[in-house]
Amino acid sequence: MSDDTTDGAAMARETVLGIDIGGTKMAAALVSADGTILTGDRILTPRGDADEVFAALAELIKRVRGDVTPLAVGIGSAGPVDQQHGLVSPVNITGWRNFPLVDRVRALTGDVPVALGLDGHCFALGEFWGGAGRDAETLLGIVVSTGVGGGLVVDGKPWIGQSGNAAHIGHVVVDQDGESCACGSFGCVEAYASGPRMVARAKRRGWRTDEDVDAAVLAADAAAGDALALAVFDDGAQALAAGIVATAVTVDLTTVVIGGGVAKAGPVLFDPVQAWVKRLAQLPFVADLTVEPAQLDNAGLLGAAHLAWASVA
Repeated sequence: MSDDTTDGAAMARETVLGIDIGGTKMAAALVSADGTILTGDRILTPRGDADEVFAALAELIKRVRGDVTPLAVGIGSAGPVDQQHGLVSPVNITGWRNFPLVDRVRALTGDVPVALGLDGHCFALGEFWGGAGRDAETLLGIVVSTGVGGGLVVDGKPWIGQSGNAAHIGHVVVDQDGESCACGSFGCVEAYASGPRMVARAKRRGWRTDEDVDAAVLAADAAAGDALALAVFDDGAQALAAGIVATAVTVDLTTVVIGGGVAKAGPVLFDPVQAWVKRLAQLPFVADLTVEPAQLDNAGLLGAAHLAWASVA
């Protein structure tokens, strides 16, 4: 993210603050109406209680804002979220349960509109605004990282549902007798396709059992031809494909964009996902279902900024 020396008062007239909160990292940026990031930064998401996590976010916001009061603030957070009351309970941020994120951020940024959205919704909106989904009227965006998030853009608009949690694809059940999930259910997409769960499954099968490794190492081994690593990625890809096809036949869409840290595995993930989608998507209206990698490194952040701009439109 680049810094900008634009005068603070002028910047305030033409920028919003976008915030992207996930289980691995938190990012914030001042963003112009055309989607240009003027100044921004990111940090690792702390492990701690509610106030410790928010203190780190507050310091990030302060550093990015400087003396600028943005026109509005948009927040994309891991979920579930309670849009009506401005609360968040991210599955992968255990310190926040019914945390009053909107009120706490508003207290930092002044009396400006603060829009809250699910991180997956913001990712999809960002890719629709300026990434791989910009030519699609309807698309499903998926973030595969610490968890698996999702969002839908339908007829050019984010489809959020009555609670703000629509398209929570990571918690679509694809195996009712499957592994337990952090959400409390069983056999969810996230239980098979998230980075930490793939690593844990590989270790149970004997992969690098004495090493502190992550999904990037698993992906590198898979790319090098390690049979066990490839099998674990195939398991994750099958779960993702099942969730994708279930969503596609429900919503009637043909475009899917996948991003997040695990998606950086490239063909190791996308080749089996596309193969499984082709195998599972048999109805004629989803026969042309396409799955593409995200084009933006900061789609969630830009999607959050898009929510902020919409709040003052």
